[in-house]
Amino acid sequence: MNKPESSGAVRRAFFASLTGTALEWYDFAIYSAAAALVFGDLFFPSEDPTTGTLLAFSTYAVGYVSRPLGGFVFGRLGDRIGRKKVLITTLVLIGVATLLIGLLPTYTSIGVTAPVVLVLLRFAQGVGVGGEWGGAVLLSSEFGDPRRRGFYASAAQIGPPAGNLMANGVLAALGALLTEAQFLDWGWRVAFLLSGVLVVFGLWIRTKLEETPVFKAMEAEQNRPSAPIREVLTTHPRRLAAAILSRVAPDVLYALFTVFVLTYATGELGMSRGSALTAVLIGSSLQVFLIPLAGAVSDRFNRRLVYGVSAAAAGVWPFVFFPMTSGGSGTLLALGVVVALALHSFMYGPQAAFIAEQFDPRLRSTGSSLAYTLAGLIGGAIAPLMFTALLDAYASWIPLALYILVAAAVTVTGLLLGRDAPEEEGATVGTAEPKPAVTTG
Repeated sequence: MNKPESSGAVRRAFFASLTGTALEWYDFAIYSAAAALVFGDLFFPSEDPTTGTLLAFSTYAVGYVSRPLGGFVFGRLGDRIGRKKVLITTLVLIGVATLLIGLLPTYTSIGVTAPVVLVLLRFAQGVGVGGEWGGAVLLSSEFGDPRRRGFYASAAQIGPPAGNLMANGVLAALGALLTEAQFLDWGWRVAFLLSGVLVVFGLWIRTKLEETPVFKAMEAEQNRPSAPIREVLTTHPRRLAAAILSRVAPDVLYALFTVFVLTYATGELGMSRGSALTAVLIGSSLQVFLIPLAGAVSDRFNRRLVYGVSAAAAGVWPFVFFPMTSGGSGTLLALGVVVALALHSFMYGPQAAFIAEQFDPRLRSTGSSLAYTLAGLIGGAIAPLMFTALLDAYASWIPLALYILVAAAVTVTGLLLGRDAPEEEGATVGTAEPKPAVTTG
């Protein structure tokens, strides 16, 4: 059995998981916000604003579609060569892609080459994010006390709202300091170019870490899987399905209240871009504190129950949100976004531990990464496109709310299929299932 890690090592792992994921999600969120606000005009010019927005959101979806590749490649490597090496590689990949987006000429300069290269860089971002999540979750949770797995695993979950907070904060500041013409001309590029500085900081933190104690024990026991993807698919199919379905509602809800809400508030409610960004900024600020709280609550109470009640409430909330914001009040918009992101937090906080607990320790990186990335295809990838298409087709918020309700039902189904893992499972590799005599796959 491994000796307990020092509190200093645990804190370093928690901070490295949080900051590294936040930096990668800053890059991802910068693109998401820019797709909603400026990319339609700059890279997909069209006389029909809806068409331009749909095309811009289609590149947003590419970032989700490419995630399974990252999950397949880097998730497998996380179980084969270690969590730390994978996390350094994914940080470099997404940082370089974001930096290049900031330097990319627009459609008016190089024509159709601009959107083609933009899509390729977005694809690279998605590969990086797809490989990041599983490793970041294990980095913090495998150093921490298994009785507090929900709290420690939530470090990686704080990354998206923290990154979203930084991204929208930078965009809001640029929007306040620059004119509309300046922002469209060069101001949006500043937010992307800042990624270079942030990536250097993230690399400095991650290179100072040791490998997780669980993976070091796997190496010592020669218990690393030789074909982890096939082994997950053949030995853990129900657990993989549960983990995938559990992610759908959080992804769809997040897409609505951090990405599509920017388009909805400015296009349908006639509000300023600053008001919409401020609402997301406030909600994301609170999430930084609510997500670890939710993870801790799930350690005290049943994790699936906390997750499921939050998913049910999230399914109902859009039926309140859309009517209350129909008058165009900035205050009510902010309140609606805050409540939605609070509900998201109480799904997202327990989520990392729930997904990791579905898989044996020797398959955790692969299983968690596959679940995370495959869920994105049916959740966050198509959500902004669906929201835009439904609103354009029906000119009503009701189909949007029904979409969220269905997503919530899918997530509850996943939670019912899942398991409550023993808290001691995976505290060390010695508690894992023994290496099979014949490796499956």
